[in-house]
Parts: sequence; structure tokens; C-alpha cells
Amino acid sequence: MRATCAALVLMLVLMPLSGCTVPETSRGALAGALPPASDVNPVDPRAVRDGGTLRWPLPEFPAQWNFHQADGSKGVVAQVVYGALPVLMRSDARAVVRPVPEYLRGARVVWTGRRQVVIYRLNPKARWSTGRRLGLTDFAAQAHALSGRDGRYRVATIAGYRQIARVEGGRAEGEIRVTFARPYAAWRSLFSPLYPAETTRDPVTFNTGWRHRAPVTAGPFRIREIDRTGKSVTLVRDPAWWGRPAKLDRIVFRAMDTSAMPGAFANDEIDLMDVGTDAAALRRVESVHGAVVRRAGGPDFRHLTLNASRPALRDVRVRRAVALAIDREAMARSDLAGLGWPVRTLGNHFYVNTQEGYRDNSGAFGRYDPDTARRLLDEAGWRPHGRYRVKDGRTLALSFVVPSGLPGSKQEGELTRALLERVGIRVDVRPVPTDDLFDRYITPGDFDIVPFSWLGTAFPLSALRSVFARPRGSRIQQNYARHGTTEIDAAMDRATATLNQARARALVHRADALIWREATVLPLYQRPQIVATRRGLANLGANGFSQPAYETIGFTGP
Repeated sequence: MRATCAALVLMLVLMPLSGCTVPETSRGALAGALPPASDVNPVDPRAVRDGGTLRWPLPEFPAQWNFHQADGSKGVVAQVVYGALPVLMRSDARAVVRPVPEYLRGARVVWTGRRQVVIYRLNPKARWSTGRRLGLTDFAAQAHALSGRDGRYRVATIAGYRQIARVEGGRAEGEIRVTFARPYAAWRSLFSPLYPAETTRDPVTFNTGWRHRAPVTAGPFRIREIDRTGKSVTLVRDPAWWGRPAKLDRIVFRAMDTSAMPGAFANDEIDLMDVGTDAAALRRVESVHGAVVRRAGGPDFRHLTLNASRPALRDVRVRRAVALAIDREAMARSDLAGLGWPVRTLGNHFYVNTQEGYRDNSGAFGRYDPDTARRLLDEAGWRPHGRYRVKDGRTLALSFVVPSGLPGSKQEGELTRALLERVGIRVDVRPVPTDDLFDRYITPGDFDIVPFSWLGTAFPLSALRSVFARPRGSRIQQNYARHGTTEIDAAMDRATATLNQARARALVHRADALIWREATVLPLYQRPQIVATRRGLANLGANGFSQPAYETIGFTGP
């Protein structure tokens, strides 16, 4: 992926990497001009051929298909369910968000005293595959499930939902009134995807009802089969869809190692693939007859997460030392080599370089400074003893967990190992099965350092609040670093409650500067969107901030 949606809370993407040595090219070198905001081969649906099958690869095969559940908040889940579940708001390439008319006739904010009220007017034709209309029970059940008030729901994020005071019917039929206890600027990010009340009103069903299955749909496609043996998901055109009929007959998602994707694309087994930062894969797909490589400035970013609950990393001085000992520009040059992509490190946890509102808040904490790293380790009591540092008889050793199925991911670990060894930290690179990376390692906290990509949205703070919010006991949401502060929470909360854009951005930047001081998530660079597609594929490709309307995707020509 990434087809991003403004309404998405968060998505996780695994990406291929390349390179393991520290490049010697000059600092600040650029590899070409900035790419466009979106490159999807836009075609009027009337000019798109009816019928056909789109073969879409997945980098992993999830077990959980509830995107709002802690184990399901992944890019691959969104890729599938956004063709079959209600998406109330959709973002365009400029990150402008509008209601999707097949689900909403409109949505507006009114004020009752100091209370913000959002009034949704549902399309009366919108129905679940059970035949029931979308309605109040669905909104109310999802708002409760994601509010964080009931710990039995294992949710990915409570951003926005925890501010909801009540959900009730409006004055007219099909009208939903959502009242907020305090203002929430990113209200358009909520209720997408919308899940049916039958599967959200009960915590057991919420947590398990979408494991290995998708019991209810309401979109241009329905999920015909989830094949756990073949690791594939088949979507077929839904004849009950009340909107413009989908152009494709079916979409077949199939999980495969990303190392196998270039060969599958060359052999005409798949119709598109995310090249990521694999320069070798880019060269191969560029040579495929009938292929088009599409590029866009992605809203997602590559980073390293440090697990602050692990013994050595509980000390902020050690975390800061790790961050200062990693040459982020060298890592970006290594990862982006051969892609024709600008080499720029990222200095913000919420905004990417090409996004309006971006500012570098990293200060002293974002630079490469091994001398200061050594001093911090000395202060923390980790003294040099041979190649590595020792404290109380223990060697300072960190586990760097990488997905084994992604080409080049081990090399990124090797580069980190080489850099940290310079300051006396041993790094053990630990490959694990790609399908298990989140469920068995990241979510349970079985790692010291892990690389992956966060995908942004048109609402950077609401999307990423759960990544930096202070954990409450075992309820970490998506804070895989397992650390936060009341000051960070307060800055983020004030920002989300501020409708003045300039003031909100200032508060986001304050939160960002505080996060840099804690050294739990180390941003590396804005991830490129480089997607290879068949020449005739329309309305899909390198999406940038836009999210495709699945019913318009198809092929042109014979």
C-alpha cells in the first residue's frame, strides 16, 4: 500500500530496505525534484472498462480484520476493508476531506452553548449486507467501543472517541447527532471505517468476531473468501451496492514476501506492487513491458521505535544516546539509494517534509553526535569494557527485531549495529517471520529497537496521538515504546481541542519537541511512494494523501 484515507486512524506498513554500509556521498545531496502529490492515472469511470480482476499483493496476511482492534490497525487490513466497509469521509491529494455521498448526504458542526455537535445526515440507501440500514446503533456502538471507557475492548486508538459525550438521533430520519464533551478539531477522522453494531457493541465480538472472517459488509465489494491456507482474500462486486457499480468483477489480495513481488509482477501474476525503497526491485519493474512506475510524496514516515519498558532503555539518557549515535542521514542515504528520491531526514513526528505545517523540531536530539552519546552513557553508569559497555556485570546489548521476509531489512539492522558499536552498544539483529512481527513481537513488547513505517493522514495529530499518549497500565494503544508524559498528553489534547489552525499547529509542535526529548521514536525520513502498475490500471497507484474510491478502480483499453 499505501492508499491513505483522511479518516484512517493509523496504519502500519512494512517496507523493503536496501543497503547496510554508511555511504560516503556528500551530506544534503538531493536526488531529483520533489514528486507530485498524487499519481494514480485518474480516468473518468465511464471510460474504464467493465469487468476484470485486479491482483493486489499484500506484504503480510493478518488474522484480525477489525481495523479498530489493536491487532488489526494495519495498512494491509485497511487495503482490504476499505473496499467493503463504509468510509464516511475521503481525502483528496491536497488532504481536503469531504463526505462520501454513498454514505453521507452531509455532515456539519453546530454549537449548543459551548458544546460542539456534529450532525450527520445518512444516505437512506446505505445498508449492511444483512439488509439493515446504517444508523444510530452503529454510531453509538462504535463510539462506546473506541472511547476507552471499557478496558475489555482492545482498541488501537481512542483519539476523538474519548471526547464524545453522547450519540443520539437527530430531528430528521437518518440524522445522527454526536455531541463532544470538549471541542475536537479532527472530527472528520471519526467513524471510518464504520463497523456494524452487531460486532462492536460487545467486547468479545469486537476483539474476536473479525478474526479470520468479515461477517458483515457495506460497500461496492463484498468479501467472498478469506483463504488462510492460500493467504488470499477475494472481494467481488456487490450487486446490492446502491452507488455506481464497481468497474471490476473482483479484487484478489494475496500475501507474499516482498522479495517475491518483483518476480510476480514481471511474470504477470500481480497487477501492481509497492516498490518501497528497494532499488533493485525498481530496476526490475522498470524493465517489464507494459509497466508504469508511479511516484508521489507519501504521508508516511520511516522510523525506529525504542522500547522504553526494557531494562537498559528505561533510562532516558540511554535512549538519547542511542538516538544521537544513529546517523539518520546516512541511514536515509542508504535506504533511498538508487531511487531518484530527495534525501532529507525528518525532523517531526506528526508532519512529513512536504506537508503544510511541517517544522523541524529535533534540535540537539536529532543530530548525529556520537561524542555526546558516549558522555550520556558514562553518566548513566555504562562504562567501556572492551568493545562494549558494562554496568553491574551486564553488557549493554539491544535486540533489533526485523521482519525476515522483507528484502534489505536485515541490512538496516546491520547499519544500526555498526553505528551503535562505535559508542559501545552491542546490537543483536533478530530476524522474525513477517506475519508475526506485530502480533508476537511489537505488540507484546518483545524487542528493544524495531523499524517500521507509520502512515500519516490528513489529521496528523488524531492519527498519531495513540502512538505517543502515556500508557495506562497494559493499555498501550499503539504506543509500542510504552512511554509517555503528562506534558506530552496535555499538549496533544490542547491541540486536538483547538479549532484555530495556527494555534493547533503551534501546540502540535510543542508536543513534538517534547517527544524528541524522550527519545522513544526516532524519525528517519519521509517514505517515498513508488508503485509499479500495469499500464491500463486506472484510478490507483501512488496515492499520496488521497484515498481511492474502489468502485472506480479498473482497467482501460481492451
